[in-house]
Amino acid sequence: MSRPLPVQELMAVSADGSRIHVEVHGQDGAPAVVLSHGWTCNTRFWDAQIRDLAVDHRVIAYDQRGHGTSPSVGRGKYSTEALADDLEAVLAATLAPGEKAVLAGHSMGGMTIMSASRRAGLREHAAAALLCSTGSSRLIAESLVVPMRPGAVRTRMTRAILGARAPLGPVTPVSRRILKYGTMGAGSAPDRVDACARIVHDCPRAARVAWGHVLADLDLEEGVRELRVPTAVIAGTEDRLTPPVHARALAAALPDCLGLTELTGMGHMTPVEAPEIVTAKIRELVTAYLPVRGTAHIDGKEEVV
Repeated sequence: MSRPLPVQELMAVSADGSRIHVEVHGQDGAPAVVLSHGWTCNTRFWDAQIRDLAVDHRVIAYDQRGHGTSPSVGRGKYSTEALADDLEAVLAATLAPGEKAVLAGHSMGGMTIMSASRRAGLREHAAAALLCSTGSSRLIAESLVVPMRPGAVRTRMTRAILGARAPLGPVTPVSRRILKYGTMGAGSAPDRVDACARIVHDCPRAARVAWGHVLADLDLEEGVRELRVPTAVIAGTEDRLTPPVHARALAAALPDCLGLTELTGMGHMTPVEAPEIVTAKIRELVTAYLPVRGTAHIDGKEEVV
């Protein structure tokens, strides 16, 4: 299936001058949705959601720094603070002052929302949030990618995988099987596995390694406690990268959690593995938390609201 074509592309400028590639889909004036992808992915990860939502929403998707069409940055410019800076820049570049949107983040994209929870930009623009297949801390300690008992050896091996500098190379049957094992459920359709493999293998090595080191030492628990917008959580029961223990901890810690949806048999790539469910949850949040734009009669006059 061909990818959705944006109606606008722009470069948002982050706090440190880094440029962030942004795509806008749909029509001006429609309810706004902002999509933040995960580690080693890009805007194409959200193709299914964009294709569905752009019919009656304004959908904003962006490439995390060093991913997709967003340029790589220098050493020391990969951090959770940079994630928050970049999201704030995207919101400022695409939304009018005071305009609200539903924010959805997958994996590192969810961590982006957590990292920005205390930022003025997020509090100005976020009406509600969806956290998909993500966690706030202890990522390498809880990861199940290495099939061993929990402990120091498994943790060291997982850390080495996150920071591995070896090139991924072309997509092959072997690499697809490896990616499926690590990131997707056993029943994932071959075309969806292939789509994820192509996206992940397209990630520049420098960004993959740099962000891998950031994720290995992640601690966003305070950010979770400060995320004071209505927030829904989705997790796959077969997620090895961020197992459901993370989603359950998020649901317990969020100030305004709307509930946890656990998707039986799904892995880490929930927006691709279960696109209809993820899209439906975004629509649900828009309906519940974004005001309908239209006209109303105020003091005898017709006003846009």
